[in-house]
Amino acid sequence: MGYRTEWQRAKDDPEGFWMDAARAVDWDVAPSKALHDRGGVVPEWFVDGRVNGCWNAVDRHVEAGHGDRVAIAYDSPVTGAVRRITYAQLQDDVARLAGALAGRGVGMGDRVVVYMPMVPEALVAMLACARIGAIHSVVFGGFAAAELAVRIDDAKPKAILAASCGIEPGRVVEYKPLIDGALAQADHAPDFTVVLQREQAVADMGERDVDWRDFVAGAEPAACVPVPGDHPAYILYTSGTTGAPKGVVRPTAGHLVALAWSMPNIYGVRPGETFWAASDVGWVVGHSYIAYAPLIHGCTTVVYEGKPVGTPDATAFWRVMQDHAVAAFFTAPTAFRAVKREDPEGKVAGRFDLSRLRTIFLAGERADPDTVAWIERTTGKPVIDHWWQTETGWAIAANPVGLEALPVKSGSPSVPMPGYDVVVLDEAGHEVPRGTLGAIAVRLPLPPGTLPTLWNADARFRKSYLDAFPGHYETGDAGMLDEDGYLWIMARTDDVINVAGHRLSTGQMEEVIASHPSVAECAVIGVADPLKGQLPVGLMIANAGAAQSPDEIAKEAVALVRETIGPVAAFKLAVVVDRLPKTRSGKILRGTMAAIADGRDWKMPATIDDPAILDEVADALRGLGYPADG
Repeated sequence: MGYRTEWQRAKDDPEGFWMDAARAVDWDVAPSKALHDRGGVVPEWFVDGRVNGCWNAVDRHVEAGHGDRVAIAYDSPVTGAVRRITYAQLQDDVARLAGALAGRGVGMGDRVVVYMPMVPEALVAMLACARIGAIHSVVFGGFAAAELAVRIDDAKPKAILAASCGIEPGRVVEYKPLIDGALAQADHAPDFTVVLQREQAVADMGERDVDWRDFVAGAEPAACVPVPGDHPAYILYTSGTTGAPKGVVRPTAGHLVALAWSMPNIYGVRPGETFWAASDVGWVVGHSYIAYAPLIHGCTTVVYEGKPVGTPDATAFWRVMQDHAVAAFFTAPTAFRAVKREDPEGKVAGRFDLSRLRTIFLAGERADPDTVAWIERTTGKPVIDHWWQTETGWAIAANPVGLEALPVKSGSPSVPMPGYDVVVLDEAGHEVPRGTLGAIAVRLPLPPGTLPTLWNADARFRKSYLDAFPGHYETGDAGMLDEDGYLWIMARTDDVINVAGHRLSTGQMEEVIASHPSVAECAVIGVADPLKGQLPVGLMIANAGAAQSPDEIAKEAVALVRETIGPVAAFKLAVVVDRLPKTRSGKILRGTMAAIADGRDWKMPATIDDPAILDEVADALRGLGYPADG
């Protein structure tokens, strides 16, 4: 059956569609039906089933005779280590850590904070929690103490599983002082902290600290504990939150069913093949497509420690794909823009064997057509853009290459996936005509795997996602549906600017600027203007070895926008900068830059990769006349 048939079936008969999909999961008690409306915030999925996430990701493959298959390919250029861990080895490591946790009183429903770098033990920690019904909350390794503290106070974990340090190119980040600082600030005190000691920075241990190796030594392996279908698998706090954190809850059963469906249908991979999501376990991509989905499907997942871009010869991506025979690769467009900047002619990839690679997937931000075209020329592989959110846990819109490879429209994340009834609304909540920019929303109910609420915050969940458009989930993104049903993500709703009464997408302007041959990366922000309300300002990074001067590139970018979009864009201000401020996950901090430009109060983002960049951006904006107050 093709895409359109399956999407329509999921809309007309969600019970039948998702009960069929649930057959890919091993149940201790099969659910009696798919959708349950128990009067909660939203209807929920597979509530009366009983299931275990760790069994489905690890044990069942061993039971099926695949214990010798590689589960985790660990590649760490920052330490020079490469390890391949089989499903049987993973099962033993997870069962022993789970047994040690259970022996210290951690059980079903208890929360465990995981604060680790990209090492196999991070996945072991998550799976060990799932094995005994504990709820893990992974916090990106290296998060500031204050941010870790608010997450500890919100989740109230019984334990912390951590490493002594993380390693980045050129520096070691010690985690233990950050944990100690967080615990000093937090009101809640976990019972104990387990520390994986790493030779690059051995931590000083306190009274409540336990060495990881001592903790698991001699521990009795724990069996998998079945949990109710609506039992939270994890809490994931959305990046960059201020004040009270926003903890996305992921229910176990829907999470398993959705991810099991996505691997063969969206990503087109087979059990035994290698899947690489170049992300971090601290983000939703790392949860869904490093730790869980590949293992649920019986694949090998790559755990990469280090930044796979920015090396002088831009080889890291291609080397890992070659060495681990990657079949499907998933990353953010930002990562490829960094590679493109170092190798604009795309010559490096040709030195590596990419014959096992079939498809490249992009997500996390808009994929400009110029970057997509560069990847296609460089690799000879199809590039699939898709779109989803921390809240959904898997793709809202994609090109389901395993189900049916649809024509690619560069710049669009393609079509809504089964279970997502996507609409585009105006400010009054009315659907707009095809081809018209508006707020993207999804008719309720959301499909399995999506959030049913926020941790201990039902009212905040309603206010954040449901109240603006009753009967719909508000995505916070702006875009349009075209005549073929393809969804175009143009910007966050906040990034749609009003220029003299015209609603314009900064994302559309970025797409035009990115097509300039000398531009590696760009961001367009809206700044206050007393005459027109708002004006767009462009900040660009030039390709390595660009022949033109920064002033020439800026002038040509302005002309290109005016030629392509028209004078209505009022695009007159552009500047070339050395770098743009980003989160550690690679997202450009457009909102922060706009606040700086307008002279508004702003808070240092907890997830920024280098705070010094903000000073550089502020200097560039002042050169354009912003902020107005100097």
